[in-house]
Amino acid sequence: MPSWPADIAEERFAAARVGRLATVTALGRPHIVPVCFVLHDGRVYTAVDEKPKATSALARLENVRATRRASLLVDHYDEDWSALWWVRADGAGRVLEPGEPAARDAVALLCDRYAQYAERPPAGPVLAVGVTRWSGWSATRGG
Repeated sequence: MPSWPADIAEERFAAARVGRLATVTALGRPHIVPVCFVLHDGRVYTAVDEKPKATSALARLENVRATRRASLLVDHYDEDWSALWWVRADGAGRVLEPGEPAARDAVALLCDRYAQYAERPPAGPVLAVGVTRWSGWSATRGG
């Protein structure tokens, strides 16, 4: 069951439409949420958007502020298990506040990727993860 080279992992990751963002609290408690994202120049960006949230003090942002770490996972499931694969991006995270030039650039990239964001751009903070490690797996060598 082969692991992929980083360039193939990055290509698969970039093509995925949704990912799971994993962070950890300052006390080591895991936290994971599904996110829309974009990969650009070795960084993954995801923004706080208008979808309903239980609170505006999002754990994912507080976790990254506390630990500066995050992982994102994308995967493909199929009833034909020979078609299964996953890719994970681990890295150093930081929260970009709305209005920062890097946050505005990330929102523009997200708007280009998702029609829903083009109609209603995310107005909240942006999470930027500088990828330091790619890992992945596929059920078949060709992936």
